[in-house]
Amino acid sequence: MANLPKPPRERTARALCAHHGLPPDVTFEGRAMWLSYLPQVDAVLRTALRDEDWAVMVEAELG
Repeated sequence: MANLPKPPRERTARALCAHHGLPPDVTFEGRAMWLSYLPQVDAVLRTALRDEDWAVMVEAELG
């Protein structure tokens, strides 16, 4: 089975981890470090995207 591309929110959160010199998969507060960056990612993407585009992106992640 081929690896599926990571969703945009996860890719962005991982990029922020890398930008801050942090390994994205290290455990932080009981979960992967990149997850702690999702509030910042969401704030930026909600501002950058139209409401409809945001909704489509989030729904696509939920499957």
